[in-house]
Amino acid sequence: MQLQGKHVVLTGATGGIGRAIAERLDAQGARLLLVARNEARLNELRGFLGGDPHSIVAADLGETAGRSRLLQACREFAPDGIDLLINNAGVNEFGLFEEMAAEAITRLVSLNLLGPIMICQDLLPLLQQRETAQIINVGSTFGSIGYPGFSAYCASKFGLRGFTEALRRELADSGVQVSYFAPRATRTDLNTESINAMNDALGTAMDKPELVADELLRIIGPRPGKDKYLGWPEKLFVRINALLPAVVDNSLKKQLPVIRQFAKQEN
Repeated sequence: MQLQGKHVVLTGATGGIGRAIAERLDAQGARLLLVARNEARLNELRGFLGGDPHSIVAADLGETAGRSRLLQACREFAPDGIDLLINNAGVNEFGLFEEMAAEAITRLVSLNLLGPIMICQDLLPLLQQRETAQIINVGSTFGSIGYPGFSAYCASKFGLRGFTEALRRELADSGVQVSYFAPRATRTDLNTESINAMNDALGTAMDKPELVADELLRIIGPRPGKDKYLGWPEKLFVRINALLPAVVDNSLKKQLPVIRQFAKQEN
């Protein structure tokens, strides 16, 4: 997809990965609708990108009212149709499952899973107005590998991966492509100090947001249903987990003492 002049909706635009994506889309001439909760940060990002032709909408996508605000903004931003939707907004929640607050679990699932599902449904008519369009749902390696300390987060990303797969197959005879993009651990403000310390202790590689954004742009294009997983050995573990989950069970069991140590610090 040539991005010059294309209408792109980017959620989670002010986060580390989102901002890096926005900068690259802007550099290629796309017209952006930047979506996040904090209006001041959105205005700062829009100004950094040069203002026009970009638009912003401050909305909590975990809430029905926020998604309604987004739909109205999209209709005004691109009345003739949206070319690309990138569902990037999300939250993380690290800690032992038994100690997680019910409100935190509800919030996480609402934003990470229900939000993208409903946004896709709301915006599908605008996407279908274009001869070709694309949806990219940003998931995680943890959408394929259940990882201790991230039970609710994994559930949301497993769900997003399944939704993406089903929607791609449902729209296979249309002009709307649907892709799943799965970064590994990334150095952003989404991670707490405990998560960063745990990853350092375990020797877990963490990518820069700029690298993740570069890789996401590689799946914008004419290959229907192209998904992408980042990182080695993470991509290998995804395959092993699908075929031989007991191997991954045993590997992660050895990490449990370290994971529990930092998960307890989180709480």
